[in-house]
Amino acid sequence: MIRLSVDQIIQKIESEEIFHAVSSDYSFTIKIDAYVHYACGAVHDGHQFRKELWVNCIHTEYERWFEEDPETKEMVKSHPIVIAGMDSRFEYDLNRAPETAIYDDAWGKQLWHQPLSTEMREKSLSKHYNFYKVVHALISKLEEKFGICVVYDMHSYNWKRWEREVPTWNLGTANVDQERFQGSIESWRAILEKTPLPNHIKSTSKINDTFQGNGYFLKFITQNFSNTLVLATEIAKVYCDELEQVMYPEVVDAVEVYLRKELKNHADTFYKEYKV
Repeated sequence: MIRLSVDQIIQKIESEEIFHAVSSDYSFTIKIDAYVHYACGAVHDGHQFRKELWVNCIHTEYERWFEEDPETKEMVKSHPIVIAGMDSRFEYDLNRAPETAIYDDAWGKQLWHQPLSTEMREKSLSKHYNFYKVVHALISKLEEKFGICVVYDMHSYNWKRWEREVPTWNLGTANVDQERFQGSIESWRAILEKTPLPNHIKSTSKINDTFQGNGYFLKFITQNFSNTLVLATEIAKVYCDELEQVMYPEVVDAVEVYLRKELKNHADTFYKEYKV
């Protein structure tokens, strides 16, 4: 891995170079092992939180971790193109539009002792802006090269806060062309439902059950590119104890091993069916 500026990353993408980089401000990573018709994203994988914000933040480190999506990058790490956030969504949320990306309150609790200064906000929003400059360059290149592509937008959610039975996997499709991509959406749901999980964990999957796919990462790509399907894919946090902050690496590994083959197969089928 090398450290690169956003402009250097974009230049490498435009030149179709193979590389694995961290942004110069350490806010995100991008890996391109090959230029293929699909990509994986994990915008909420990050946990970093600028030290200058610590004293002003009311939420504890655990409360921030609880709402983040740890290990979602790990679940898709073997695929040729992976872009992932390194910063906590509590500094700025990559899955929200710039005007709402910095929280004033989070999940019903005020976030800051004192309102953030304009300087503090702009420092965070510049990282948000740069991330999406790279996303735009990446999808532009993939559509240019292949005509069409699919993005697997990986997330997780806290299933224990729900008072009803919820699926292991939720696929949010409210903001994609459900009629055009109906077959690919359903086949992805069916693949997720068959995920073999250890420790007698049941694997179920539904569409628009707990979440509908309203995130900015999906919307940004869908609104800017007419031939890219973004599959907002949420796994319930069955891969950890979300109340005790204990990770279950064997479950994470099981997901990664399964998706290593099945995600690629799905992307290949998608391309054969929808290529322009």
